[in-house]
Amino acid sequence: MKTKMIALDLDGTLLRHDDTISDYTVDTIQKIQEKGHKVVIATGRPYRMAVKHYRRLGLTTPMISFNGALTHLPEKKWDFEHSVTIDKRYLLDVLDMQKSIEADFIASEYRKKFYISAENQQVVNPKLFGVEEITDKMTMDITKITENPNALLMQTRHEDKYALAKEIRQHFNNDIEVDSWGGPLNILEFSPKGVNKAYALNYLLNVFNFSPEQLIAFGDEHNDTEMLAFAGVGYAMKNANDVLLPFADKQTEFSNKNDGVAKELEKIFL
Repeated sequence: MKTKMIALDLDGTLLRHDDTISDYTVDTIQKIQEKGHKVVIATGRPYRMAVKHYRRLGLTTPMISFNGALTHLPEKKWDFEHSVTIDKRYLLDVLDMQKSIEADFIASEYRKKFYISAENQQVVNPKLFGVEEITDKMTMDITKITENPNALLMQTRHEDKYALAKEIRQHFNNDIEVDSWGGPLNILEFSPKGVNKAYALNYLLNVFNFSPEQLIAFGDEHNDTEMLAFAGVGYAMKNANDVLLPFADKQTEFSNKNDGVAKELEKIFL
């Protein structure tokens, strides 16, 4: 079999609802890597929230985080690292909208740091940012907004996060991307215009001299649509949002709770 690149979303796809990966899934992915295939995490999460899963899987491939805005080799210098940022004026505009969009918090994300604006810090789950607690150093302050962020993250109380994402995109004349995370949380992520997981995977395929036909991708949410459409074979999870299904070639037989990714990969490769 020709060498494949396998792109895996995390939330709602590879991860179970308790943010863990089963031993069976880890073992399956390690066996596939031993056959020479490249397994790549492609997530909306920042690096610091994905790296524990990268390590658990024993990966040595580049990671795609921030929904495609950062492609890098974790903990190593890599000549092909690729970072795309959002003009910070969008962050300032979104902060002005915080009440109208019913945001519990708005965060600006950078590779190694983040800042959070929240009227009530108690509504912020530190685990969302891979830290034990939110400190004063992490609090958003206009004076700290000196760099363009890789992504913006918000948690909203709005009853329909998909409708809100559409409204925000229209507000900004579709000059930025706004997508939802997988899983049960009301999380929206903002990315630079034209940047998504397919954008980053196309870049990575070129680095490794692979074709899109060599790409297999798994996802469950709105922010996986471009990735599944781009891949040679795109799998929507059994638990996928219905909006994703028209972009998928296939659907897994099992959900993320029941090792859906690993069971499909086992059929394909093992």
